[in-house]
Amino acid sequence: MSAPAFINTAFLLRKIRDLRSLTPRRTRVKTKWATSLPRYPATNMALQYFDATYSLQLGRLWPSVRCSLLSERKYGALLNNFSDHQAVASDLQEQGCWDFVSPAQLEAPLSPIRPEIEGGPEDVAERSELKGSHGSNQDNSPLSLSSNIRCFVFPRADITRFKSARPDQTRLLGYYLMDAASVLPCLALDVQEGHSVLDLCAAPGGKTLALLQTEAIRFLSVNDSSVARTSRLKNVLHSFVPKHLLSTDRLRVTSFDGTQWSEFERNTYDRVLVDVPCTTDRHSATEEDNNIFSKIRTGERKRLPQLQTDLLLAGIKAACPGGEVVYSTCTLSLLQNQYVVQQALHLARQEGIHLQVVSLQPLVRRLGGTFHFAPDLLLGEMVVPHLTANFGPLYMCRLRRLC
Repeated sequence: MSAPAFINTAFLLRKIRDLRSLTPRRTRVKTKWATSLPRYPATNMALQYFDATYSLQLGRLWPSVRCSLLSERKYGALLNNFSDHQAVASDLQEQGCWDFVSPAQLEAPLSPIRPEIEGGPEDVAERSELKGSHGSNQDNSPLSLSSNIRCFVFPRADITRFKSARPDQTRLLGYYLMDAASVLPCLALDVQEGHSVLDLCAAPGGKTLALLQTEAIRFLSVNDSSVARTSRLKNVLHSFVPKHLLSTDRLRVTSFDGTQWSEFERNTYDRVLVDVPCTTDRHSATEEDNNIFSKIRTGERKRLPQLQTDLLLAGIKAACPGGEVVYSTCTLSLLQNQYVVQQALHLARQEGIHLQVVSLQPLVRRLGGTFHFAPDLLLGEMVVPHLTANFGPLYMCRLRRLC
C-alpha cells in the first residue's frame, strides 16, 4: 500500500470513530470538558499524596501496597445469625469459602511483612524510645474471640466474587459483604456477656451488624453524625435484624455530633468502638465520587486529624473505668493512626484519665493466615493490602481505661 493511500485510510478511520462526523453540523454540541471532568482528578491527587507520604513510611513495601490498592479488593461475607445461617454457611463452604474467625479453620500463617524503617539513626532511636515508653504500659493478656461472629472468605490469591445475598423465608439477608479486615475491630473489642456498647461512628453499619452477631450485648448505642448515613445504617439493620429486636430498648440509633458525646453521657459503656472518618485510602485511589481529595474538600481533609482526636477522646470519656475503647481507621497514614492515639492519650492524661494500651498481638498471631499485618508499629496493629490477600488497609488500637 502506498503512503498516500495509507494516510487517507487512517484519516477515514479516525473520522468513522468520531461520531461527530456523522452528525449534522446544526445538531453538534461542543464538549464542555471543564464542567464535566475535573482538570486534576481527585484520584490523581490522592495517589500523588500517597506516593510522597507512604513511600517514606513503608519504604520498599510501598510499590506492592500501591499495586494492591489499585487492584480489586477482596470481600468477606459476614454471616447473619438472625437468618437461616446454617444453610447459608453450608452453601458458602461448598463454594470454597472458609470462616477465618473459627479456630478450627485457620490456615498456616503467612510470612510477616517487615517494612524497613526509613531515615537515619536519630529517627530510628527516637521511634525506639517512644515504643519503649508505651510498651512498658501495654497489657499482653490473651484475647477471646466471640464464637458467634463468623466471616467467610475465599482462600488466598482466589479473587472469586461473592454472589449477592438473598433473603430467606423471614426476608432477612443471609450475609453482609464487607472488607473482611473491617471485622477485626469488632473482634478486638472483645465484647462479653452483659456489656453495654457504644458504636460512635457507626455508618454504614457493617461493624454494628458484626457487634449484634455476638448476641451478648445488654445495650447497644449506635450513632453517626450524618443524618443521611444514619438512614443508610437503619436500612442495613432492617435488612438483617428481626423487627422485634430493632424495637426493643436494648438498641438505640442516634445522629448526634460524636465529638460532643461526653456532654450527655460519660463513664457509661463497657466497650466503645470509634471507627473514625478518614481518607479511606482505597476509595480515594480508585473512585472520583465522594473523594476527600477533591479540591472542594481540601479543608475537610486537613481537619481530619483534629476531628479524629476529638472523636477518640469523646469515646474514652464515654467508657467507664475498666472499660475498653478500640480506635480504627481504613488508612495507612501515621498522622491519622498512631499520632492521633498519642495525642488522645496525652489529652486524656491532662484531664485525669489514665489509659493502658492493650496488645493485639494474640489477634495478629491467630489471623496471620488470612491478613498481612505490618509489624513493629509504635501503637496498635495495621492490616496492609497485599495482592494475595487484598484486604484493608485497616488500623486499630485497643485502649483500656484505668480510671
